[in-house]
Amino acid sequence: MGKRIVTAVGSGEVGLFIATPGSANLQPRIEGAEAAIKASGSGITAHSVATGAAVAQEQPAIEAWYQSHKAAKGMYAVDGGSTESLAKVMQKLGLASKVHAGGFDLTEQTQKLLQEGNIEFTIDQQPYLQGFLPVLELFLYKVSGTLTGPAEVDTGLKFLNKETVAPYVKTKTRYEGTSSAVTVAS
Repeated sequence: MGKRIVTAVGSGEVGLFIATPGSANLQPRIEGAEAAIKASGSGITAHSVATGAAVAQEQPAIEAWYQSHKAAKGMYAVDGGSTESLAKVMQKLGLASKVHAGGFDLTEQTQKLLQEGNIEFTIDQQPYLQGFLPVLELFLYKVSGTLTGPAEVDTGLKFLNKETVAPYVKTKTRYEGTSSAVTVAS
């Protein structure tokens, strides 16, 4: 994410939004982005902004930050709620052609707002695989009598943009959280 920020923005002010600073799952994301920005030597000034854990307070926090930093060249979020809220702020203020923006995670609203071009990307961390693959590893470990060991499994970062999010928007499946029905996506 940090490398994408550097490529998109080049230099200037950037807001990095995080729901709960210090949390074990989110803090490494923002620190990784900050480290990549710093290592690039690009002249980007990154501002870490706490948005809060409730979606209702995230959008006002992001909008308030932008209103006090109108020269910002980029705004990026590292959690699902902040990403959805960022996309809503971008839409509300008509910032898509003025400010680079992206985020992390895929709510149904984020998918639609991304497809509309309100943000440039979001990262699908593939939560279904994150839950399924460890269970599969434990099953194989158990049925093999501990002969198989836990494998290094990284579901990776799947960057989605306006074009590649289209199948997510049209497909209703429990694998990406837009349905609870047990179906086979086609």
